[in-house]
Amino acid sequence: MQYQWDFGFLLQYKGLIGVGILYTLGFTIGTVVSGLVVGCMIALARLSNMRIATAVMTGIIEIFRCTPVLVQLVWVYYALPILTGIELSPSVAAFITLTLYGASFFGEIIRGGIISVDMGQWDAGRALGMRRHQLMGQVILPQAFRRMVPPLVNQAVLQLKNTSLLSVLAVPDLLYQGQLITSASYRPLETYTMIAVIYFIILFPLTRFAHRLEARMSH
Repeated sequence: MQYQWDFGFLLQYKGLIGVGILYTLGFTIGTVVSGLVVGCMIALARLSNMRIATAVMTGIIEIFRCTPVLVQLVWVYYALPILTGIELSPSVAAFITLTLYGASFFGEIIRGGIISVDMGQWDAGRALGMRRHQLMGQVILPQAFRRMVPPLVNQAVLQLKNTSLLSVLAVPDLLYQGQLITSASYRPLETYTMIAVIYFIILFPLTRFAHRLEARMSH
């Protein structure tokens, strides 16, 4: 029996779909920005001479880099309140998890970009009498930033993909809304095809932008 495709029914769920897109984009932008801020702090801590801070930050990075995001989401939402006594809403738990997950990768990208700058640049800045913060802001970071941008954009793309896991906590992102539509319509093929198309429309320009950045930086 040939399946009869029908996408017309999705129009009655355009409100749910719109809310899902807004949640997906909102969590992506929010966790990328917060992840970059936390990632910068992690990178600077790891580059400092404070061994305790370096050890703590390294431990945090390895935990989040070496465990699945889905496991992290479930643990933060269910286990963290038991340990701290603070109840977390699904949205807050998801935001904390994605922020720390993104920061663990952003921090390594930033640290890698900084240490990739030739040591001669550091020596030249010190010879001119520049202090560490002046040297970092005026000499090192401008050079390192060019090398950081492509991997940072790629990680931001991955961050958007990871928002599809938020549905496990009932956060009303695009995938969660798709599950609701499927439960009401019993037409999963059209629903998940629509979701895949929306993700593609959002992600394809970003991936092309990342590729162009990589090509431009390589020259």
